[in-house]
Amino acid sequence: MFSSGKAQQEPVVVVRDSREVLARLRQALESADPAERSGMERALEIAEATAALADEQVRRAWVRGILEAAGANVERDLEAAVKSLRQAVPSLSLTAAYQLVKDVADHAA
Repeated sequence: MFSSGKAQQEPVVVVRDSREVLARLRQALESADPAERSGMERALEIAEATAALADEQVRRAWVRGILEAAGANVERDLEAAVKSLRQAVPSLSLTAAYQLVKDVADHAA
């Protein structure tokens, strides 16, 4: 494999505000009335599970969501999946879109 000598950067940076969301949910749970409590507890469980995901998992889920909405199947047609991703996110370079789609393909659910 050839390399330009430059370190390869992640094509998409994952920005997360999970700590803030969790703090606000915990705060809301403290003041929730009994009728709201079970729903708030479930929401907190979901948020905690999501916050525990690695950035790579969040990025893959984001790409999968875009591809599913476009009707693209990465396992059947990698090129069409790359095209669908670039159409949905025009700011992605061809290389970045390929890396993201390839990552999803390599970690098929």
